[in-house]
Amino acid sequence: MSFLAILLAAANPAFAQAHPDSPPADVAPAKPLATGHGILLPPGEMLRGFTDFEYAPPTNEPDLGRCLASTGAYGGAHAPCADFARYMLSGYLEVQPFGRTPLRRLYFFAQPRFSFGATVPQISYPQTFAPIACENLMGVGVELSRSFELRVVRHDVYWMGRYTGYLGPADLGTAGPYGKYATVGVRWKFGSVSRAHTIP
Repeated sequence: MSFLAILLAAANPAFAQAHPDSPPADVAPAKPLATGHGILLPPGEMLRGFTDFEYAPPTNEPDLGRCLASTGAYGGAHAPCADFARYMLSGYLEVQPFGRTPLRRLYFFAQPRFSFGATVPQISYPQTFAPIACENLMGVGVELSRSFELRVVRHDVYWMGRYTGYLGPADLGTAGPYGKYATVGVRWKFGSVSRAHTIP
């Protein structure tokens, strides 16, 4: 039926009875189906994250737990074991590849942190950009609702440069900050934190 016939049916019930194929006046026309995303999100919505660069002033360097604080007694200003960082480069990358099906709740993440420096406490505070270690969190998460997520996380430390080998009596031989571990946990989000879609 034409648009005019629909208007007549709405204004005159007798016309609607005479033309039973006309749609009832209180029934809205069908809306076209939304196209939405494909199974994979576009690259601009699939990836998100941030990067940070930090500088630690002298006497404020992070201790990565590999060397004795008295490392200067085993080599002075040039002690080989000097894991007290001057610079830190870190970031967070999150990948949420799926835009449809229950897989849209799934995302993957990595949070690396690179440390550089060569400070010998109480003896030497150079501005050296020597590589020390990369500490990394990586894992997978599942959105349970708009505010809660289930996350499985793996933590590792990768020593770089000269720290891949033994560095003498000041070397504690530890696995680095917090060591290696894995956790299963729940995250509660609040405020405006969101992803490419909304979970009911």
